[in-house]
Amino acid sequence: MEPDTWDVPGPLRRKMVEIARQFRKAPTHSEGLLWQALRDRRLADRRFRRQQPIGPFVVDLYCASERLIVEVDGPVHEIQREADAQRQSLLEPLGLHFVRISAAQVEEDLPAAL
Repeated sequence: MEPDTWDVPGPLRRKMVEIARQFRKAPTHSEGLLWQALRDRRLADRRFRRQQPIGPFVVDLYCASERLIVEVDGPVHEIQREADAQRQSLLEPLGLHFVRISAAQVEEDLPAAL
């Protein structure tokens, strides 16, 4: 049986929470647009959290009821594809599912992204 959570030591957990707080203070334009469309259960009555710490990572958006991670991939992700894939491969065994949306799609056609 696969574990469905990570046991993260207290100091690391606190550090990841602080990192997530900092990310929330300075979202990218596309993350901000998507968050405005998802917040307050605006999509299918699903609750999303933004910049959610999960183990030693912080994900862009997370819907716990669906175990769904939404990542908004901007230009920086072109150079870190391998790291993104590795992180995804570590999170998926926890029963988490990924949706990757390009920042361009969010900015150019938000309804399609949703």
